[in-house]
Amino acid sequence: MAARRGSPAIGAIGALLVPLALAGCGQGGNEVEYDVSPSPSAAASEGGAASQSPSAATGSPGSAGSAGSEEATASAHPRVVGTVATGLEAPWGLAFLPDGDALVTERDSGRVLRISGPRHRVTEVGTVEEVAPQGESGLLGVAVSPDFTEDSRVFLYVTTAEDNRIVRATLRGDTLGDLEPILTGIPSDFIHDGGRILFGPDGFLYVSTGDANEAARAQDRDSLGGKILRITPDGEPAPGNPFGSPVWSWGHRNVQGLAFVGDQLWASEFGANEFDELNRIEAGANYGWPEVEGSGGAPEFVDPQATWATSEASPSGLAYAAGHLWMAALRGERLWRIPVEGERAGEPRSFLVGRYGRMRTIAVAPDGMLWLTTSNRDGRGTPTDGDDRILLVRP
Repeated sequence: MAARRGSPAIGAIGALLVPLALAGCGQGGNEVEYDVSPSPSAAASEGGAASQSPSAATGSPGSAGSAGSEEATASAHPRVVGTVATGLEAPWGLAFLPDGDALVTERDSGRVLRISGPRHRVTEVGTVEEVAPQGESGLLGVAVSPDFTEDSRVFLYVTTAEDNRIVRATLRGDTLGDLEPILTGIPSDFIHDGGRILFGPDGFLYVSTGDANEAARAQDRDSLGGKILRITPDGEPAPGNPFGSPVWSWGHRNVQGLAFVGDQLWASEFGANEFDELNRIEAGANYGWPEVEGSGGAPEFVDPQATWATSEASPSGLAYAAGHLWMAALRGERLWRIPVEGERAGEPRSFLVGRYGRMRTIAVAPDGMLWLTTSNRDGRGTPTDGDDRILLVRP
């Protein structure tokens, strides 16, 4: 299939620093009435039998980098050993603070929650008033500053009535301060809004965006849609970016999962009708959408490391622990485990198939356990009692 080249490199995109309102900013510490499991249950089910993906790159054995060199290996069957919280409303972003507490965003309500202590007390620290949720958009990713102990900053990916944008605020105790936009103008739509944000080992913020329902944006380097961006904590293009702009990689349809293995970035991506993808991200690389879905073989595009039928995945969250990438599947209603062998992904295996419904986000807690959120109240799932919840998984 013929390639369509992007436009010349764009210059730096300045952030529009306009204050955003945050409901309840002066009234932090509002406890939310959620059921919480105070301690894990060792008798909880580990889920269904493992299965394998029909398409995966196996590669040759090798070092997975510093992130996995001294880790314990994953067990034969990861187990759900408890429930962190229940009664959540479409939880989307999940990130841990230096003290071990977690921040969770709810896509449709616009609430930012803090989960604290061994009893997992859930407290609302603020509500983003400007969030304009519709379909897949709303209050999405959250990231904690690598210098949080000094600057107390957290970062959010927010859909407003005008755009998607990255905002930052200070978190002091249970109170989230006023929001300051640092990067605006990311295309938004009812679908394909990306939304995952993650600080890399280099101290820069990586941002996944979707094509916002216009596939051509992914091949237009002048657009922030259909990209992975790399910016400073002030919203400027990070030093060393390949095009002198926020763009780090392009040709993406809708990336909702980002994870680092050592210094190497990986991303999970929604396909259209045939193939979802796991990609190893290289600076300046073009991942082919919409010219290619799945593996295309064209020299100007980078093929995925693994692909899945969309019925088995629709991947959102991605994390790395115990020598494996862990990928949460929405439509596939399962947790995928993919070994990382050097610069290659090994054979994926799936777990918890159909046990908990749609799975949105996965993150590694400071103690090495995995927190896995369900997404059955997002308008496409079938909620049961207790949904949505955060499951505690032993890898």
